[in-house]
Amino acid sequence: MILYGTVLIAVLVVDQLTKGWIVNTFGLYESREVVAGLFNLVYVTNKGAAFSLFATIDSPLRHYFFVTVNLIALSVLTIAAFKMRAERWYLLSFGLISGGALGNLVDRLRYGAVVDFLDFYLGSYHWPAFNVADSAIFCGVGLLLVLTFKKPQTTTQKG
Repeated sequence: MILYGTVLIAVLVVDQLTKGWIVNTFGLYESREVVAGLFNLVYVTNKGAAFSLFATIDSPLRHYFFVTVNLIALSVLTIAAFKMRAERWYLLSFGLISGGALGNLVDRLRYGAVVDFLDFYLGSYHWPAFNVADSAIFCGVGLLLVLTFKKPQTTTQKG
């Protein structure tokens, strides 16, 4: 459980520090080129889900829906972490996902939307902007998928 909590807090702290720096340093929609033709820092917000899904739905219920989903996800992941406390790779995965979910939840409560600032692009194609929390969720889910679908090691006995 220490691993789960440590990873969750580390993701939350790094996420909130980077978003705080963006909010205090950039104007909304401001963009600064970091690597020409590949990467910008931007300040955008997202009231929807990943890739701005549901962002155009103009309803106060949208905000409460996402807050509720985040709280449920955090609860489920924390319970799962308690049940699997001996499985460090699962704890790492759950900590990454939970830390990311909590980071984005803090944004929704503070700003009414999630702060995104990492803008990768190639030519005129831009990947949707994202943040540290989104990256942690992505890595945590990826690790969880690997753990779920890995083939168990078998040993052959001679005899």
